[in-house]
Amino acid sequence: MIFLRYALPGFLFFFIALLNSPLWSGEITAHIQEQYETLQGFQADFVQTLKNAASGESETRTGKIFFKQPRFIRWETITPEKELLMAGKDVVWDYFQEEMTVYKYPASKILGSKTMLRFLSGKARLEQDFFVTNQGTKEGLIKLNLVPREPEPSLVEADIWLDPESYLLKKILFIDFYGNENRLSLKNLVLNPKLSKDLFEFVPPKGVEIMDNTGE
Repeated sequence: MIFLRYALPGFLFFFIALLNSPLWSGEITAHIQEQYETLQGFQADFVQTLKNAASGESETRTGKIFFKQPRFIRWETITPEKELLMAGKDVVWDYFQEEMTVYKYPASKILGSKTMLRFLSGKARLEQDFFVTNQGTKEGLIKLNLVPREPEPSLVEADIWLDPESYLLKKILFIDFYGNENRLSLKNLVLNPKLSKDLFEFVPPKGVEIMDNTGE
């Protein structure tokens, strides 16, 4: 099991668009950053589909995401297998309950690349990190195409879809160097909910094997 399978997609952002006054991508991304910086937290249900380009096989996952400033993330995959991903200030934990295994990573390494967690934590900067193209409105959502200024194997292109009224990200598509796809859809989004600090604390259960990748 490799944590960076989550690196393919990545962003929970907030965009603004005037219904009768289309914006250039630069204006949209500026509003995204401004909107995100005022957000204290959110929670949402997710549906994630991973597709292997070589085999054509795909897997669909469902679960919940919780985010709290400054950059605490709780990512719970419920189906097809339980997995708990916890990102804190210094450490990222990835716990597989059935395997009794937990992986430990330095947050700086994970959030420093173009991963899902980097976007979810608000550390990504669209205009600085990507060439952004506004592709107009698709099925009632604003669609932006993102091409990294410095591509990484885990991300060579992405599409994001945004609600034109709430400015919130609704769908994400990441494509990696091999053509593998990672799609994420968010539902039942709640802004600034009251989230306990305990929700973002993780202590490895007794008996689990800890795979430490922090260099400690």
